[in-house]
Amino acid sequence: MHRPSCLSPEGRRPLIGCLLLATVTGLLSATAQAQSNAPAKSAQNESRAPAAAPASSGPYLSAWYNQNLTLIGSKDISFGPQPADDIYLEYEYFGRKGPFELYGYIDIPKILTIGNSHDKGVWDRGSPLFMEHEPRISIDYLAGRSLAVGPFKEWFVAFDWIYDHGSNSANRANTLYSGLGTTIDTYSRVNLSANLYGRYQWENYGASNEYSWDGYRAQLKYIVPIGKFDNGASLTYIGFTNFDFGSDLHKDNPARTANATVSTNVLLYAFTHLRFTLVGRYFHNGGNWQDGSELDFGAGDFRARSNGWGYYAGIGYQF
Repeated sequence: MHRPSCLSPEGRRPLIGCLLLATVTGLLSATAQAQSNAPAKSAQNESRAPAAAPASSGPYLSAWYNQNLTLIGSKDISFGPQPADDIYLEYEYFGRKGPFELYGYIDIPKILTIGNSHDKGVWDRGSPLFMEHEPRISIDYLAGRSLAVGPFKEWFVAFDWIYDHGSNSANRANTLYSGLGTTIDTYSRVNLSANLYGRYQWENYGASNEYSWDGYRAQLKYIVPIGKFDNGASLTYIGFTNFDFGSDLHKDNPARTANATVSTNVLLYAFTHLRFTLVGRYFHNGGNWQDGSELDFGAGDFRARSNGWGYYAGIGYQF
């Protein structure tokens, strides 16, 4: 796999990448020293997991590493110019261990061979695997002291790696966002965090920005506990918004855009193991495609549909 170096093909140094690489190297080397004097509480005032956590005696396999499997049906998902409908299987994980804050998922598209004409998956020469991983490394934890400034309670080196394993390079995407993150004290029940990334693009379905630094992402995540019920279930609102900006894709293709926004809104109704999700996701220039632009991918002219709502429903099991 081609990886970015500190020298671009034009001989210029991509400063964001080099600085982040140096920062992460230094932070990881400092982990052992910082473990002994790390703060006892996280920014959300939760006890940090010990260096060697005992086996979980609770209902899950791990006391800190949360996992679930969910079967998801989706409709009108506009990450490309032709909205896709799909039924797929997702493995999701999240947790906090020492300086590492983890979140990610792995999807198997079209697992039941159900989808619309624009949807390809594991059984019909489409992508057998789509995944996203968003680790963050706490700078405060490694420094052994709080670096809080006003409502910004904890600071992180943050990453977001997205990979779509298409059947060939023209159907494959491989994107790394890297930057700085923070947790924000809202002085309420709302859990809020933010990240600002630079984007390095490897494969991108044959687009002109492949193997280059191209644009940025501002990301906001928010969680609101709504309530608990007598039957043991809880209801939670989970939302996040990604605003991509500064891309050069539009400079050589009028059907592409410099900016794109995706806003996701999740209602999670969860028991100890069983989980039900309903999701409404709004796309504006989804996938950096200009809504309404005329396109032809070899099967005739059509107009891009990259603005509007898409929907998901899922049933899952947490273990």
